[in-house]
Amino acid sequence: MGSTDTLAVPEHETRHQANNASGKRGSAFWLTMLALIVSTFLSALDLTAIGTALPTIVADLNGGDDFSWAGSAYALSSTAVLPLSGSLADIFGRRPVLLGAILFFALGSALNGAAQSMNMLIAARTVQGIGGGAIITLTEIVISDLVPLAERGTFQGVIGLVWALASGVGPPLGGVIAGANWRWLFYMNLPLSGIALVLVWFFLSVRTPDGSMREKFARIDFMGNAIVISGTTLAVVGLTFGGVRFPWSSVQVLAPLIIGLALIAGFMVYEAKIPREPTVPWVILSNRTTVGGYVSTFVHGLTSISIVYYIAIYFQAVLGASSSRSGVNQLALSLTIALFALIAGVFTQVAQRYRPFIAVGWVFIIVGFGITTLFKADSTTAQWVGYQIVVAAGIGLIYTAPVFPILAPLPVNRTAPALAFFAFVRAFAQTWGITIAATVLQNALKAKLPAAFVAQFTGGVEIAYAAIPIIRDLPEPLRAQVRVAFAESMATIWKVMTGISALGVLSILLLKEVPMPTHKDDKYGLHANTEVNADEEKRESRQASTTPSVF
Repeated sequence: MGSTDTLAVPEHETRHQANNASGKRGSAFWLTMLALIVSTFLSALDLTAIGTALPTIVADLNGGDDFSWAGSAYALSSTAVLPLSGSLADIFGRRPVLLGAILFFALGSALNGAAQSMNMLIAARTVQGIGGGAIITLTEIVISDLVPLAERGTFQGVIGLVWALASGVGPPLGGVIAGANWRWLFYMNLPLSGIALVLVWFFLSVRTPDGSMREKFARIDFMGNAIVISGTTLAVVGLTFGGVRFPWSSVQVLAPLIIGLALIAGFMVYEAKIPREPTVPWVILSNRTTVGGYVSTFVHGLTSISIVYYIAIYFQAVLGASSSRSGVNQLALSLTIALFALIAGVFTQVAQRYRPFIAVGWVFIIVGFGITTLFKADSTTAQWVGYQIVVAAGIGLIYTAPVFPILAPLPVNRTAPALAFFAFVRAFAQTWGITIAATVLQNALKAKLPAAFVAQFTGGVEIAYAAIPIIRDLPEPLRAQVRVAFAESMATIWKVMTGISALGVLSILLLKEVPMPTHKDDKYGLHANTEVNADEEKRESRQASTTPSVF
């Protein structure tokens, strides 16, 4: 590693730098961005709306024992296929993979809406997760194809705003729909999926790699993907069982968790050794700045999902809010995340520096989680709104920022696998975050709730979601005792996340300011750009042939 921590740039990239500099962006570019924005909104809306509706869904399907799998099944499938989605995008092209992802998402949504049991819902969420995870990855990859890293901050911020809009609309929409008929929460994805399919089909006019289908299939790293999918599945199974259905020390938790993590580690070794095209090229982990970006991404994913996923429990169990009202109460969190994601993107582009925003982001997150421990059963509106804003500002700053240190040291032709691994790290971390928060909350509630109240919940049931529907009908003083116990248990989650966030601060020590590339890989660019360039070359050729020679 040199002083700038950058890797050698291949000769073909250097040759195209001047030609790849961003110029005028025509209608093809903006229509492509529209297709990406709608696809992102589709995935984000479902992800953010489901949280406030889950208590209603679980109660309707009598699925208290399997509640955690409603979220874990989606996380498992979306996480497991993320490395594969980046590889497929490089082999088959961005457009067909994104179309397939939207179709999987639509099929899963239809099956969710028709679910008659928790088992059917869990299976449908698995199908839906395959599509949702790939949509997120392909959006990042296509943007990287169209916009150089040095100019990408604003566009990353726009995607953050789309997430914010979905995050703002999703929870209250999920609550309202859950209050009427929760099935329409999934059915509404179908027309949105149709719009996304049409936009991607007609407007995502990007180049597709050459080669026959046989040649392309031969390039797929089947063994590597089998290892990582198996490892991720086992690890998520262990995490889902841990502390809720089985004790953490039980073989049902330790066996799948240990084997799963060993397989994931084995996957990384395998990827470094195989001679042909790997799913995750070792080059993307061969410098400290990129590794620091991944560390920051992991800690951010783990901590941020805890408040995004579980803040609704505070509003519903402690403050007695309805599912729709709790969604409205979360607007301070979601809208602030979006605003600061945009701020981080724009200022990173202007300053051409990323370390300051990551450092400030971690300060906000640590302070924010610290003050959220002050949430009480009688907290005022000003308190729970203000505390959310502080932690959300940090989450937003780091939501966008790690992409820059991850990609800056790498050759641009490694962008797709690097971004796929980025999405994998974040999604896997979110699984840990949901699991850790669930375990902390479960154990804290068992210790703090009145023993007689806890006794009515059988083993393996997640107490928080089983208790919420009955709290408002409890007699006093039992109701007040339960509300206080929930507030104190939620505070325990935020204390744990405050400590974990300190690891994010340590990731800054790995980061160096690497100049961000001002060029992009033209292999997957817009067809329109090729046509424009060809027309310009023809015009220049005609002008040259008609210009009189000075000799």
